Amino acid sequence: MASQYTTESAAEGVENALKLLEGRWKLIILFHLFGGHVLRFSDLERAIPAVSQKMLIQQLRQMEKDGIVRRIVHHQVPPKVEYCLTVWGQALCPALDALLTWAAQREVVSDEVPDAIRQSGAK
Repeated sequence: MASQYTTESAAEGVENALKLLEGRWKLIILFHLFGGHVLRFSDLERAIPAVSQKMLIQQLRQMEKDGIVRRIVHHQVPPKVEYCLTVWGQALCPALDALLTWAAQREVVSDEVPDAIRQSGAK
């Protein structure tokens, strides 16, 4: 059943979705986990060297709480913790690909704007 959105409910829905992804490192973490990758915490630390250990832990815990990331604890010595995306988290991939495509179009549109301004000013 398709839902009908009002302007207000659509804006609220998008705002709620963006709240799940807010945080400086969440999108970077997501891109490292896309494609079914299962990464150890130390792999993520190496892949994102600019993030502090504390911040990486916080962002991963929040995404786990939100149902985007799955944390797998292997009870062994030394401890081994791995992270992967949930099915719902993996479903973000097409949306973020579309966002990348949209952002890339900005350069094209920016190049066209001066011509459009000149054309409208000439009339």
